Amino acid sequence: VQLQASGGGLVRPGDSLRLSCAVSGRSLSGWIAGWFRQVPGKEREWVAAIWWSSGITYYADSVEGRFTISRDYAGNTVYLQMNSLQSEDAATYYCAILDGSRAHGNQKYDPKYYDYWGQGTLVTVSS
Repeated sequence: VQLQASGGGLVRPGDSLRLSCAVSGRSLSGWIAGWFRQVPGKEREWVAAIWWSSGITYYADSVEGRFTISRDYAGNTVYLQMNSLQSEDAATYYCAILDGSRAHGNQKYDPKYYDYWGQGTLVTVSS
């Protein structure tokens, strides 16, 4: 299984950016795809998640209303549309997938439960 994240870059505050994560090597039916972010010296932070089959989404309070997670079901690609970016959104963003059969509670919010990870894509927000 491989996850390839892309789309990061340098943007100004208030700008938008869309991250992509292409997943290969397995079907994602019944799985959860998530986005996390991390800045140096801090723990990896959960950002958003989506149930692949149903499309049900979840967001961290810090990004609710600004970020949108979505997926191309047939194309095995998950996206993170980020609008109204702020300096505190600057981080390396990681995509990951979790077997939904093990996500009965808060597992979807916790990076240690995720099974496979992408390599990360850097988002810099600066004026």
